[in-house]
This record gives sequence, structure tokens and C-alpha cells, in this order.
Amino acid sequence: MKYNQLGDSELRVSELCLGTMTFGEQNTLADAKEQLDLAFERGVNFVDTAEMYPVPARAETQGRTESIVGEWLAGRTRDSVILATKIAGQGRPFAWLRNGSLAVNRQNVRRALEDSLKRLKTDYVDLYQIHWPDRYVPMFGETAYEREQERSATPIAEQLAAFAELIREGKLRYVGLSNETAWGVTEFSHVAKAQNLPHVVSVQNAYSLLNRTFDSALAEAAHRQRVGLLAYSPLGFGLLTGKYLDGVPQDSRLGRFDNFGQRYRKTNVDEATRAYVKLAAEVGVSPTRLALAFVRSRWFVTSTIIGATKRAQLGENLSSLDVSLDAGVLAKIDAIHARFPNPAP
Repeated sequence: MKYNQLGDSELRVSELCLGTMTFGEQNTLADAKEQLDLAFERGVNFVDTAEMYPVPARAETQGRTESIVGEWLAGRTRDSVILATKIAGQGRPFAWLRNGSLAVNRQNVRRALEDSLKRLKTDYVDLYQIHWPDRYVPMFGETAYEREQERSATPIAEQLAAFAELIREGKLRYVGLSNETAWGVTEFSHVAKAQNLPHVVSVQNAYSLLNRTFDSALAEAAHRQRVGLLAYSPLGFGLLTGKYLDGVPQDSRLGRFDNFGQRYRKTNVDEATRAYVKLAAEVGVSPTRLALAFVRSRWFVTSTIIGATKRAQLGENLSSLDVSLDAGVLAKIDAIHARFPNPAP
């Protein structure tokens, strides 16, 4: 396991991070503790969660994931774990969160973080992320910016000032973004520098063989502003394992939640997946290991977020650390990407 500096922070995070969004829905407390223990036995030191988890988001289960992580965390030395969580923002129909008040403002940031800390049974989080921008942006499979969808939003300076207050109180260490654009990464960085506010150290965006939109403007913005990518959905919601090519297994996430993962039900997704599965067979590795090794190989990826519902799946994800892709394999991946560019952005 390698450990990489996260942006310009003092955090050194494992190159694989354990995502937890299934904890409390598809995984029980016992399942979750087993996964967390296994991951940390293999060298993972980084856990990512969110106040809205588990998914699919529901009022009845909201916060359950953080509570499960908190039960596990209580039995470990706190500084051995780099813990990240997120505040939900505007634009999603989560009326049960803060009575529907989802603006990323001073009041809501404080309330959300303090509620998360209670569930996580800790005094601080290492990384606190805005789950999606407070302002309107196209996301979760949308690709076109539509100016008529603009909405009122908390100014970026006010958002950063809210985090700064909590940093001074010792309740969080660093600030991160998620589902953000190149403009957003740059603007947050510029405002922070101009007004002596906390600099964002990370951005958590989707990145996989099926979605390489980060490669262009976002890669440049992240590099120039010293912001590390935390790549989520590196297996394309499980599609890149190949298990959905001949139908939807009943016990799978898409089998249980039919409307989930809409961004992956698009033209050329299956065709691209078949090409990558075929390449994996040629290379002599599983499709899972090929997909994860590719994401890990990218120069702008600080940590790759893996998640699983079964111990065996997590074990295979962790075993991807044994795979290193040579220039020839990477060239073949690029050739497939040229044929099917970003079928699931």
C-alpha cells in the first residue's frame, strides 16, 4: 500500500479508501465491521462516508452509515484513521435533512457537522467535504450546463468562512469538494487565497474506464491548485466487473434498486464494458482488477474509493494493488476509450 499526500494538507492517505455508502442498507453492522477490519489489516487508513448515507437516500435510514462507522471507530485509536464525511447541499429532494434547509451556510454547516460528529463518536473529522455544489451545476450523469437552472446559492467566501470557524474549534481539519467542476475547484482556491480562508485539498468525483471526464479541464485545475482527486465509482457502479452484461443479478444493487445508477444506462456503456472485460481476459486479470489498477495509475488520483457488499468483493478490490499496468496495456485502454469516449459521464 502506498500513502499519498492529500493536496497541500498534512494528511497522507492510503491509495485505496474504503467507501461506506452501503453500510446500513445492504450491509449490517457486523458486515461493516468485518469490511473495515479487513481493509485496515491490508493497509487502508482512509474511510469515506456522508451524512446522507446509506443509499438510496431515505429519511428512515439517513445517518445510519455514520453511526455504524462510529461504532467501529470507537474501538480504534482515533489518529490511526483518516476519516472523511460530507455535508449534503441544495438541489436534491432531501426534505428530512435539516427540515429541507440544505444551503451550505454557517448555520447548516455547523449543524450538519456536529450531528455527524455525534454519530461518528468522535470530536473531529479529518476531511469535511461539500457533497455537491451549493450552486447549480450539471451532475450525476448530466452533461450540459443550462443557465436557466441557476438558483440562489451561498457565496463561496461564506461557505469557506463557515468551515474556517469549525477548523478553529478543532472540529475538522481540512475541507474538500465533491461532484465539482473545474470552475468550482479554481474559484474555491482563488477565494481562499484572496481572503485567507481554508484552501480545499481534495475533490471527490466519479472516475473510471467509463468516465474519464476528469482528464481534461479538471485535471489541469486540480494540478494547478494542488487539489487531490478522490476517485469514486471506479468500477462504474459495478458494471466494469462484467456482472451486468448478461442481465441484472437479483441480489445486486441495481437488482434491488431499479432506478439506481441511471447515469450508467446509456448508449455504448455495454459495448465499452465488453471491450474492457475482453482486454482483462487478454491481460490475465479480472475485469475488477484491471479497472481499479487503471484508476490507481492516473497521476492525478490521490486515492481510489472502493466499496463492496461482500467480503469476497472487497478482497478482490484490495488485491488490485498487485496489478500494475504496463504501457502496452494502457495504450489498449486508450484505444478502447477512443472508440467509446466517456459513455457514462
